[in-house]
Amino acid sequence: MSTPYDTVRYTSLDGRAVLVTGGASGIGEAIVRAFAAQNARVAFLDIDREAGEKLAGETGARFEPCDVTDIAALRKAIASIEEAFGGIDVLVNNAGKDDRHAMETVEPDYWRRMLSLNLDHQFFATQAVAKGMKARGGGSVVMLGSISWMRGRPGLVGYTTAKAAINGMTKTLARELGADGIRVNCIVPGAILTERQKALWLTPELDAEFIRLQALKFRLDAGHVARLALFLGSDESAGCTAANFVVDAGLTQN
Repeated sequence: MSTPYDTVRYTSLDGRAVLVTGGASGIGEAIVRAFAAQNARVAFLDIDREAGEKLAGETGARFEPCDVTDIAALRKAIASIEEAFGGIDVLVNNAGKDDRHAMETVEPDYWRRMLSLNLDHQFFATQAVAKGMKARGGGSVVMLGSISWMRGRPGLVGYTTAKAAINGMTKTLARELGADGIRVNCIVPGAILTERQKALWLTPELDAEFIRLQALKFRLDAGHVARLALFLGSDESAGCTAANFVVDAGLTQN
């Protein structure tokens, strides 16, 4: 189990305006808590109003209910946060959903939904904050990928396709925005133990298989991802852009 989020202090994050998409649960919740513990001004978006309001009450973060697949609503929510905070310094494009699906059952509407849930909003949220970041002299955008596409995991081809595309988008946007002082990087999580994973897919056999394949013999949790998000949002990563940062305990070496 990872340690509390204030064991290391990133002084550059004090007062920094941070937006996290899909922040009400799982990895997103850990990222919200991590930035809040660093005294950043944190806002987050999520479709789950009940969970979002609860987390906002616990952390002091600003919660905006939003379905990130509705791009007009996404743009409106981001504009509201920019107005409230006077701009956004760090964007963490976390929202996503790794629903399982057999290849032969996928229809066009479902395919588009998988890309909308996992890919489209990462571009449009970045587009929405880029102008303000440029005016502020720079910023940090953190994408969320997945090692699932690196490993060619079956049963979720829509998800893995979206996550593979994020790799290319990260590199292109880093080039497009770098001259404006905006860094774009991607965190690539491995087998992260979350409540959703435990509820839907985890079995003792699968748990043991992850440990067997990993170089490090413990299960990763959302805090391991959140800590890397802190680094990428802070000035300590000022020289980093266009990079994939893999957090998988060595799983992809197999």
